[in-house]
Amino acid sequence: MNTRILLAVVIMLITFSSNAQRSNIRIGYIDTEYILENIPEYNQALSQLDAKVQKWKGEIDLKLRDIDKKKLDLRNERVLLTKELIEEKEEEIKAEEAEILDYQQKRFGPNGDLIIQKQKLIEPIQDQVLTAVQELAKAKKYDFIFDKSADVVMLYSNKRYDLSDFIVRTITRTAKREQARNKKAKKEAEVEDVVPVINEELEAKQKAQADNKAKRQQILEERKKKALEAREARKKAFEEKRKKMLEAREAKKNKNSGPPSLPQAEDEEEK
Repeated sequence: MNTRILLAVVIMLITFSSNAQRSNIRIGYIDTEYILENIPEYNQALSQLDAKVQKWKGEIDLKLRDIDKKKLDLRNERVLLTKELIEEKEEEIKAEEAEILDYQQKRFGPNGDLIIQKQKLIEPIQDQVLTAVQELAKAKKYDFIFDKSADVVMLYSNKRYDLSDFIVRTITRTAKREQARNKKAKKEAEVEDVVPVINEELEAKQKAQADNKAKRQQILEERKKKALEAREARKKAFEEKRKKMLEAREAKKNKNSGPPSLPQAEDEEEK
């Protein structure tokens, strides 16, 4: 916060404090972070979200280890492979690395699942807090209620004006009434994810990634098949050439080592 805003806040608080006694202005404050920490549903959802994060990180680590293994295998087998197969394996590894980067962005990027689910997790609680604060202000005739955890810097706050516990109790009572009103909905919610994500753009992106992966896999399979066919053809041609050379060599050997030709029989003496 810059100096001007801070100065304006200080002047405003001093003015409110000095005028509160003369005009009965009622001022209070809340601590949103404290309120969220004391809402069981929020903490449960946060724990489940953290479990998902750990699962995503585990998937990424597993894929990275698999790529490292493929790189090591390629280094060890390079002398035994043809140039075409080496290039294919290198291209396959690059495709998998790009796939992992896409997956990391999908989960942890600026518009990834983590940010989306945090927003969907926090927004309903924030709405409940706002509703409870508004009801409290109307019921108790508060003129101003500040948020201690927001950008407004509170240089001093008397605990007697802290309304956070009241807000927590209000939200908890409301949650209990909702649970008692619809137990069936609660059971269904326990089966589903805490923070369901409905994002058509994200689904379309995931489908496009899956299609691209399938196409890359198909291209790699076709190239591998062609390389194997070419290698088999070269091997077959080499075997045929070798066979012909051996046959020619054997025929020449047999010709040179055959039995000596008999001398031409002398003409019979004339009778």
